[in-house]
Amino acid sequence: MQFTLSLRLLALLFLAGIGSASARQSASVSGIDSTGLPGDQFSLQGALAMFQQSSGIEDFEKRINSSSNGVNNLDLNGDGETDYVRVQDRANGDVHVFVLQVPISETESQDIAVIELERTGDTSAVIQIIGDEDIYGENVVIEPDGGSEDAAFLSPAEASLAGGPSYPEYEFGTRRLVVNVWFWPSVRFVYAPAYRPWVSPWYWRHYPGWWRPWRPLTWHAYYPLRARYYRPFVVVHTRRVVRAHSIYAPVRVSSVTVRTRHQASVQNYRVTRRQTTITGPRGNSATRTTTTVKGPKGKVKTKRTRVRTRH
Repeated sequence: MQFTLSLRLLALLFLAGIGSASARQSASVSGIDSTGLPGDQFSLQGALAMFQQSSGIEDFEKRINSSSNGVNNLDLNGDGETDYVRVQDRANGDVHVFVLQVPISETESQDIAVIELERTGDTSAVIQIIGDEDIYGENVVIEPDGGSEDAAFLSPAEASLAGGPSYPEYEFGTRRLVVNVWFWPSVRFVYAPAYRPWVSPWYWRHYPGWWRPWRPLTWHAYYPLRARYYRPFVVVHTRRVVRAHSIYAPVRVSSVTVRTRHQASVQNYRVTRRQTTITGPRGNSATRTTTTVKGPKGKVKTKRTRVRTRH
């Protein structure tokens, strides 16, 4: 009898140890990349993945709002339900700026991000997604990294066209590769002769019949859903579609309600930047900027490092 009780006690202690370790691991994982900003609840990488998989822009809008895809977990107005993200195409020639926007109320909306797309040749195009600074704290720029087996790249001449005014052709002696997205179905759809710029017909409290808002997931539950989109994409610091800014800047929408509601969480972070100059193996110099984000009690929550090359 005593032996049986001892075994049970050992089993309980073993399970408790596993549970404690699991909890510590989960807490550690859920803290990765967590900034406390609204952008934690919308995956820019996931949105770009949905754009890659979509047959058209209407299909893309449906995909980013489908709970099964784990892209959108936003609740910007705090009503306890996820927000619907609509898409609007602002086009000028071969440049398309797809605005991802949330209706906050009958009178307010908030831009989440923009997808910038440009045709750079007969069979070449470049794409990036840029997170809005009100949502992500800064303009976060993400693009495909070409890690998949079927990835295509722009030629050096095409890459120079897609580089932007500050685009460094080489980084520490290695040529940068820009992914050619011409063969994405959605890109071919946009540049078809019959295409007309998509403007979502949906607005506050008027949404498609298939859409059912859900209660937003906690960060711990949502993080694994968004983390699966990290690998095929990379954060960069160059805007490749130069004309996109002049197209988008006059029509950018920012909500007073969103800024006010999230003001406390944004101000609770103190951001300090430290710049150092480093030298690459071939003598190229670069400026490394380290951003340290601290919580309200001064504890460091995350660090981000950017490297800008100079020749």
